[in-house]
Amino acid sequence: MAFTLNEVRLIGNVGVDPDIRTTKDGKKVASFTLATSDVWRDKATGELKKRTEWHKIVVFIPALVGKIEEKVIKGTRLFLSGSLQTRKWQDQSSIDKYVTEVLLQSPDSKMIILSGGNNHGEQDEESNGGSDYDATTGSDDDDIPF
Repeated sequence: MAFTLNEVRLIGNVGVDPDIRTTKDGKKVASFTLATSDVWRDKATGELKKRTEWHKIVVFIPALVGKIEEKVIKGTRLFLSGSLQTRKWQDQSSIDKYVTEVLLQSPDSKMIILSGGNNHGEQDEESNGGSDYDATTGSDDDDIPF
């Protein structure tokens, strides 16, 4: 039996206020973009370079969607752990389109609010698969890519 693993861990900043939608069966789903950045020094010029990667995030776990709806806004720094999924669809011209998303839908999925957001002075929280507990936090607002 072959072993496989589909796990993504990201620390980044929320790019836009999350979009909270309700499915036909009444379940809430949160979606937003998360920016992660790499910084390095160019060996030839010595110049500092930066590249930002944008990730599409979709959250299905009710407890996490509730925390996102309550506390997460543009600029919030998050740690996320989920899995990758690529979807395919056809646009109006019947051209195949693809999107790869980070999904938080299994009991192993996690979200930690590291800084920012609508905390109103409250302690940041960690959620995984529906349970919450205290977590230590860190903050470095100097590298927000927007």
